[in-house]
Amino acid sequence: MSISTASKDENIVWHQHAINKEFRANLKKQRPSVLWFTGLSGSGKSTVAGALENRLAEMGYHTYLLDGDNVRHGLCSDLGFSESDRRENIRRIGELAKLMADAGLIVLSAFISPHRSERQMVRDLLPQDEFLEVFVNTPLDVCEQRDPKGLYKKARAGEIKNFTGIDSAYEEPLKPEIDLPAGDKSVEQLVELCVEELKAKGIIS
Repeated sequence: MSISTASKDENIVWHQHAINKEFRANLKKQRPSVLWFTGLSGSGKSTVAGALENRLAEMGYHTYLLDGDNVRHGLCSDLGFSESDRRENIRRIGELAKLMADAGLIVLSAFISPHRSERQMVRDLLPQDEFLEVFVNTPLDVCEQRDPKGLYKKARAGEIKNFTGIDSAYEEPLKPEIDLPAGDKSVEQLVELCVEELKAKGIIS
């Protein structure tokens, strides 16, 4: 006998275990958080997030970096690039980041996530002070000059459709917790800005 979706929802409850987020965070001596790096393709999201993770690891903090391409290889390998698939991609990543924060980690997520509504969807999953939107603020012309994967060239030639920044909109964050002027600063300088902000917000000491 099949069970309706409504019945399934009624029979699924969240189990509170003895070892909770607070215990895990105290064990790691850090404050769990999700740093959500957003920006255009080629803006440097993954590069800055990776360099920041290296720095935090050197300082003794426990982290995990969620990268867009890596997630597409496994968790979201069944999704394409339609609007609905992109939204589902972000939803899954948000839920995963939430679980990782519950494990007491500092999570670094590097995804274009072009729509404010998608980023707000992830923000709403977490406590108010646990989600930090990090805008890797690199102008479109700089991203096109870099074009590390040759994607802008393909998009301009019509070989890629719905490419963010070309024929699909990117909605810049209105009030990001961290705004990185990535067009005119080195990766090292951007990492230092992040570390300073994380200290100021009490994420790290």
